[in-house]
Amino acid sequence: MKRAFLFTLLPVMAIATAGASKAETLRGADRDKKFFESVEGEWVGPGEIVAGKYKGTKFSCSFTGSTPSGTVGMTLDGDCRVGVFSQKMSATVQHSGSKGYKGSFLDGAAGKGLDIISGNVVDSRKVVFALNRNQLKGVMQARIPDDNTMNVTVSVRVDEELVPVIGMSLKRVDNGAVGSIARK
Repeated sequence: MKRAFLFTLLPVMAIATAGASKAETLRGADRDKKFFESVEGEWVGPGEIVAGKYKGTKFSCSFTGSTPSGTVGMTLDGDCRVGVFSQKMSATVQHSGSKGYKGSFLDGAAGKGLDIISGNVVDSRKVVFALNRNQLKGVMQARIPDDNTMNVTVSVRVDEELVPVIGMSLKRVDNGAVGSIARK
């Protein structure tokens, strides 16, 4: 049960610039692209369930971040481990018009995962996504305070309040920030 709860709520990760001028829209698209490109690379680190029945459960994750060609978005693919148990993890988001970003964690709410129903890139270092699975409503926030650190918090709605449930602190383990490498 502990694994099911943990693996149903783990990652994933966006401001639609509706009504903005063309120049503002381009700046917003550049900001979004910059954020998602900063996620490219190899990430590892610990996490913990910080509230609820499984409070105190620690886990570790390893992800590869990539961006799709032709659209703004990202994929994080890898696994998370609790003790001797390991579970494949995958989250994908792509730009989706007025809702900002949409995607899925694992196989989405129709399977064993979560739907990412909207999202906004707040700035070049932070993204917020709305999560949904049946009655479970929540938010995932990913913040990249520097080129080699990504902090992820998953919160769920309890009554009218968002309660943080999962926290992760990932470190880049590849050779450096992808934004500093020229693409061919």
